[in-house]
Formats: sequence, C-alpha cells, structure tokens
Amino acid sequence: MRVGIMGTGAMARALGGGWVRAGHEVLVGGRDAERTAALAAGTGARPGTLAEAARFGRATLLALPYDAVLPALGAVEPGRILIDCTNAVGPGPVLTTGEGPGAARTLAAATGARVVKAFNHVTPAVWSRTPPVFADGPVAVPLCGDDEEALALVAALAADLGCAPFVAGPLAHADLLEATTAFLIGLWTSGRDPRAMLPPPAALGG
Repeated sequence: MRVGIMGTGAMARALGGGWVRAGHEVLVGGRDAERTAALAAGTGARPGTLAEAARFGRATLLALPYDAVLPALGAVEPGRILIDCTNAVGPGPVLTTGEGPGAARTLAAATGARVVKAFNHVTPAVWSRTPPVFADGPVAVPLCGDDEEALALVAALAADLGCAPFVAGPLAHADLLEATTAFLIGLWTSGRDPRAMLPPPAALGG
C-alpha cells in the first residue's frame, strides 16, 4: 500500500518506519526539507512536501503538531482517507472542541475527507516496538470512523504493525477517545496503572 504522512515528528517516524518494514511505500512530507529528508533516510520512506503527502497513495496519516494542523488542511482533498492520530494539546485549541463538534469531526467537515481516528492513545515509543506486543498480547488499536472502507484500510495498517485493531464506534466517539487518552496519560505520568481500575472481563459476567 502507498501511504502519505503529513509530519516529521516521533509519530511519523514510529508509524512510518513500521509500515515501511511491513512492505508499504511511504512518503513523508514536512515543513522543513532537511528534517523531512533525514526522517525519510532513517525510515526508508520517500521525502516530499506536506501537499504531496496529503495526496500520496490510498491514505494519509495526519501526524502534525496540533497547532500546525489547521494551516495544512487545504492540501487534503475531499474523499481522502485521513488517519488522525493527533490529540488536542498545545498552545490553545485550533479545532473546535468541547460543546461543538470534536476535532476529528471538524477535520472531516473542513476537508470532506473520510477521517479515521486511530493511533493517538499511546506514545510513539509503543509504536516503535517491533511488534508492539507485551505480556498480555498485542496493543489494541481503537478506530473511530463513519466510512467502512476507510475503517477497513486503517485496520489493515494497524494489523501490519502487529497490533489488534477494533472498531470503537463512529467518528463522534473520537471525542471520547481523545478524552480517555488525556485521562490515561495523567494516570501514567503520576505513576498509577490504569488497568488497576478495571476487573478482568470474566469478573463482569456475574
């Protein structure tokens, strides 16, 4: 599969490198040509511009810093499969959140793209593992989206990393996934294990 990546940060390196190792053709595009070339050389991807990454192959991963997302949206064409791994952090909100449409739905409305929220719930260090498998098994990847073809494509990309993808609901549920991520990160950084809150599934059957 041919996959474009908008961004040259840690998420682009981790996910792009994993997809290259899985046999996919990846083009990374960034705002800084030198940094883009270095990332491409380090992962086996092709270097390009943000606009080229937005139009390359069957899908594009949006892996820009949150405050850089809005200026780049003009390069995304309607109907594009756009994988959103961003979280609403940084110097102020760039996309509408809170009482209005969430960030992922705003992306879809602003671009006409078929947006799938995915890969935002853990750090690049996890995606860099080959594969991302721990004692309890592979990392599960929740997917939120409204388009079946887009969900199936992103699920295949997650499986190619060695993960266990599952559809977690429509794109409207991406708001919940972002909020859950923020909550879990707060627990992890405070030294607490979020799994301690949840009993094993067998215990829920009464």
